Amino acid sequence: MSDEISFETRGPLGLITMTRPKALNALTLAMIRLLRPQLDRWAADPAVQAVAIRGEGERAFCAGGDVRAIWTAGRDGHFSPGKLGHLAADFFREEYLLNRQIHRYPKPYIALIDGITMGGGVGVSIHGLVRIAGDRTLFAMPETGIGLFPDVGGSHFLPRLPGALGLYMALTGARLKAADCLYTGLATHFVGGEQEEAIIEALAAADWRRGPAGAEAALAPLSGTPAEPGQLEPLRPAIERCFAGKDSLEAVIAALEAEGDDWANANLATIAKCSPSSTKVAFEQLRRGAALDFDACMVMEYRLSQHAMREGGDFYEGIRALVVDKDRAPKWNPASLAAVSDEQVAAWFRPLGEADLRF
Repeated sequence: MSDEISFETRGPLGLITMTRPKALNALTLAMIRLLRPQLDRWAADPAVQAVAIRGEGERAFCAGGDVRAIWTAGRDGHFSPGKLGHLAADFFREEYLLNRQIHRYPKPYIALIDGITMGGGVGVSIHGLVRIAGDRTLFAMPETGIGLFPDVGGSHFLPRLPGALGLYMALTGARLKAADCLYTGLATHFVGGEQEEAIIEALAAADWRRGPAGAEAALAPLSGTPAEPGQLEPLRPAIERCFAGKDSLEAVIAALEAEGDDWANANLATIAKCSPSSTKVAFEQLRRGAALDFDACMVMEYRLSQHAMREGGDFYEGIRALVVDKDRAPKWNPASLAAVSDEQVAAWFRPLGEADLRF
């Protein structure tokens, strides 16, 4: 227990609450270090039959990792890839181990993603059995806009979304509300209104001996349909034309230019604002991730994270421009997609030797 995260049991339900509402429940290393052993304890406890996670406050489930703290640590120097005791290495390593723990969790794991759910918040929700969206759900993977890449398992789950939706999300940082989360499968249920406590009570009363069927039966009386229609289904043909089956990022750009409408032009403008290096890396990351199992994806992502943390990398400029100074005018290096070579992209994926992520 801490002032950042709390744990309790409600009958057979283990309940996690992220308690940093003023920081949009951003995930810190201290939270990760409390959460991982608690999940182990509940996994071994026969009295706990399922686990649920939620965020405190009305605005966010979890808006991401505590990137400002990582930025500060990285700027202070003395970083080398995988260096134990350095936040820029420890955070990603332990976060990815947590993502894997959730992916492999032996008991039903349920996330209440009503509110902003991005980055690290995706990592502590998407890999579980049940994701319950609400009226306030806003789901996105916008990492290329800060000089990172869609991590926390994005290499695995994004390429496995229907059609080209995952690549579209990775390259544009598209914000999805509840209906679109259901359409993509990122959410499994929708419960509208102020019903968080009702959801918790239903989960605590569920017959977990039935496994997933127990969750379905418990949530059925509460589940509904979002009042606001989704945007992705009508856009799906255009998304497939522009993002599916392309062998390079340049081919995606050319397809958007050929599409030529307001939607395509808006996406071109969004991609142009993001780190050129991160955008090219994200394209290659999803291409590789489509053929890898979960563990291999996490090993790859750790390599990417450590390259992103190198001195002078776009991550530091992205956080400066969007989080610290907030001038929203990052000076990326290289400054254009054309200036990012295949060799520069390949460098992100090189093994780290003894510093590689290990399970």
